[in-house]
Amino acid sequence: MTTLLPAPALSTDTTASTRTLSGWRELGFLALLYVAYAVSRVFADDSMAPARERAFRIHSLEDSMLLDVEQAVTSWFVDHDAAGLMAAYYYASAHYLVTAIVLVGLFLGRKGAYARARQTLVASTLVALIGYLLVPTAPPRLVRFPDLMAMHAAQGWWGEAASAPQGMGWMTNQLAALPSMHAGWALWVALALTAATGNRALRAAGWAHAVITVVVVIGTGNHWLLDVVAGWAIVLVVWRMLALAAHGGLRHQGRPRSCRACAESRASLSPRQDARARCAQGRRRSSSTSAAARL
Repeated sequence: MTTLLPAPALSTDTTASTRTLSGWRELGFLALLYVAYAVSRVFADDSMAPARERAFRIHSLEDSMLLDVEQAVTSWFVDHDAAGLMAAYYYASAHYLVTAIVLVGLFLGRKGAYARARQTLVASTLVALIGYLLVPTAPPRLVRFPDLMAMHAAQGWWGEAASAPQGMGWMTNQLAALPSMHAGWALWVALALTAATGNRALRAAGWAHAVITVVVVIGTGNHWLLDVVAGWAIVLVVWRMLALAAHGGLRHQGRPRSCRACAESRASLSPRQDARARCAQGRRRSSSTSAAARL
């Protein structure tokens, strides 16, 4: 029997409880990802000789391509002490803080965009972990280039083992240079903000963070330029593959765009983008109706 009575609404307490549970589940999942990264250090080869040999090969390749910018960028930061200190702080903190802030913001406010962003972050990080295990590579600071982090260790919380806290160098894999996920995660921030919001200021901030991170990771002696290229390439490829998979799902078997993938895609749009999409869809329907009437 059909009833006109409204369906019982979920209580505010139930909704809040569900969101809290979902949030803890997401935090647990990301914590497992970090544990996997930490465990990978145990299995990573820490032999310095082959890692330095790979570093010299990268530098030689960059030299042949006129891309060996590490010495010039690092020297500039060494000559400008205040800028060098800021770069060291940026390297030690922004990588984690900015990524976490964007991830939490997407989870709380843009659930549609969050799903794809999280998948990209997880998949690209796992690919990078495989790279660290298979091809441990020394960063510039371990092959006679200036070590900006060590130079400013007394003014920060980190020691001489990159950005690890003082006395806790064992927590970091210093041969995890190729690819640079400092650069990769920063690019992820830019892509995620571009997809999630139409706010130009936020988008510009995301891309500024990506560019600044590239300069910082090279200037502090922690990555080669080709490490950056590799990190960006991994994130871009994963992001594009997920986009193609989502768009393919929208067109499965010629069905209307009313599936769950469509809903997630629409949720990732800003209000302005969503309005434009609705207008375009309305114009297409109007044109189809007019054509049918003429027939």
